[in-house]
Amino acid sequence: MDVIIIIVIYLVIINIVGFASMGIDKWKAKHHAWRIPERILFTIAIFGGSLGSLIGMYTFRHKTKHWYFVYGFPAILAIHIIIAAYLIGSGNIIIM
Repeated sequence: MDVIIIIVIYLVIINIVGFASMGIDKWKAKHHAWRIPERILFTIAIFGGSLGSLIGMYTFRHKTKHWYFVYGFPAILAIHIIIAAYLIGSGNIIIM
């Protein structure tokens, strides 16, 4: 399987996980259940799920009053975009 396809599949899955984790944590917050630790939410974002986590944050209106989420998730996404642009621009990753 082509490396680009594997990367795309990984990013789709991790972003679905990021989106879902925000929704699940919001549900748990409303029902006073055990919560997903904030470090896990950030770990998912750091490992490629920043877009899904950011969309989930605003879709479910979850963690939107915490400055470190409001600024942290977009910052992580920006870093991911910069890294991707660098890798594509340097020729290390070729998109056909």
